[in-house]
Amino acid sequence: MKRGEDRRLAAGHLWVFSNEVDVERTPLTAFQPGDAVRIVNDRDKFIGYGYVNPRSLIAARILSRDEALQAGRELLVKRLQSALALRRRLADEPFYRLVFGESDLLPGLVVDRYGDVLVAEIGTAGMERLKDEIQAALIKVVAPAALVWKNDGGARELEGLPSYVETAFGTVPETVTVREHGLAFEAPLAGGQKTGWFYDQARNRQTFLRYVGGARVLDVCCYLGAWAIGALKHGASDATCVDSSAAALAGVERNAAANEVQLKTIKGDAFDVLADLHAKREEFDVVVLDPPAFIKRRKDIPKGEAAYRKLNLLGMQVLGRDGLIVSSSCSYHLPADDLLGAIARAGRNLNRHVELLETGGQAPDHPIHPAIPETRYLKTFFCRVVRE
Repeated sequence: MKRGEDRRLAAGHLWVFSNEVDVERTPLTAFQPGDAVRIVNDRDKFIGYGYVNPRSLIAARILSRDEALQAGRELLVKRLQSALALRRRLADEPFYRLVFGESDLLPGLVVDRYGDVLVAEIGTAGMERLKDEIQAALIKVVAPAALVWKNDGGARELEGLPSYVETAFGTVPETVTVREHGLAFEAPLAGGQKTGWFYDQARNRQTFLRYVGGARVLDVCCYLGAWAIGALKHGASDATCVDSSAAALAGVERNAAANEVQLKTIKGDAFDVLADLHAKREEFDVVVLDPPAFIKRRKDIPKGEAAYRKLNLLGMQVLGRDGLIVSSSCSYHLPADDLLGAIARAGRNLNRHVELLETGGQAPDHPIHPAIPETRYLKTFFCRVVRE
């Protein structure tokens, strides 16, 4: 590395950017994507072992700071054992995110657990090289009945990797059952969003239940209906789910039936549906806004911020007197204060007073690495909206 460029790594970060590499001494062009590397500072002092991708802005990622432990099966087993120990402390049942990339010191790897079925996602060339070793380590530590590689995320394109979904071993059902807060949900695997379920919102969905007694609930960007169905099982009077995906809404219907509740579904763009509900003078006591990321890259920030402002304003327009809005963003590039500001501005535009009741983040099976801000991405605000 160049002189002085190791300070961030010394503080705990795991990424080496291409402009931090002394390319005169170690040309990046000499490496192939995924090559194992030894990372040293300008005085040749050992920093860590990792893997490299000369085609990426993030040129290398650290896997080990122990000079006696290089990347391989032994390291992977050690990391997985540590990750599993945490999840066993957090969960009574085996339904959780088992590996959360950098936060579990396994950059480029995500693994979700659905009982004895694992769904894994590789996002980097270095982890792709270690795929067989990862599989062997998962078998040794977790002993799953089946493993699916869901390697179709957008990050793979940036790494120059192909997109694919494949079964590594075992018999993989089209859907799996997820148990959360005493309820059971059916989630698709190969055809589902991300790895099939959004475990990151589990803690927020639990917090949400204290607000739903007797309420009319609108669940916008509902996916498989976890917010709405949880509300109905905890005393909500009725619920409506909105999503643009017919497959997702079919899943909502199945999950509602399985949990012995009835709800309404509306297929359509969230913005259009909210505007239509307002035109029809529909009102709800609680509105949940849990959209996909509007800001995936820095260049998306202006357009994305406008989308969050508009969505929250439309959501407030269908809130009844002193209603509750639950507003989330999974966009890392949108700071929490900016989302809260968007909610507040929406309230001012409608001459309504916003009271922040609670703040939520990602569930603890998505731990945050203190030195890597990128691992802290989910923001959820529970706000009462009062008509002045």
